[in-house]
Parts: sequence; structure tokens; C-alpha cells
Amino acid sequence: MKRILIACGSGVCTSTAARMKVEKILDDNGYNGQYKIEQCKIAEVPSKSVNFDFVIATTMKPDGVKCPFVNGMCFLTGIGIDKAANEILELMKK
Repeated sequence: MKRILIACGSGVCTSTAARMKVEKILDDNGYNGQYKIEQCKIAEVPSKSVNFDFVIATTMKPDGVKCPFVNGMCFLTGIGIDKAANEILELMKK
């Protein structure tokens, strides 16, 4: 079971939009039921990241992240989704 942290500025709005897209990517690639996603504020990522397999954020990477980081801005802009999706799928294999 992979633990994924999705973060945005407030932990609600854009992280929810990204979460829906990430869940679709994972489910479409056979990972349904093999992950757990939690959302948080970007300010919480450094302390929370120690308990997660990787972080996806719709903002800039903060200092002190303790696990792999995926830039999730593409889930808002629509630009570069394939690259982020490939990164996420590679992290799911580890």
C-alpha cells in the first residue's frame, strides 16, 4: 500500500483537483486499492513527508521534504501531465 501526500496552499482546493486526476491515472494503470492519499497544506509537507512514499504538490517544493517529490502544477495547467504521470507510475513500482 503506497501512501501519497498531495499538497497545495490551503490543503483543500487545488489539491482536490490534483487528487482526482492522480486517482484516475493510478486506477487506469491497475493500482486501484493499492494506494492511500492524504491532502494537506504545503507548509505541513516537511513534517508529514517522513510518513509517505511520495509527495505531489501544486506549489513549489518546500525545504525539508523527506520523500520523493512530484511537481503537480501540470494537473492545474494541463501542460506536462504525461511527465508527471510517468514519475508517479515509476514511484508506484518501487
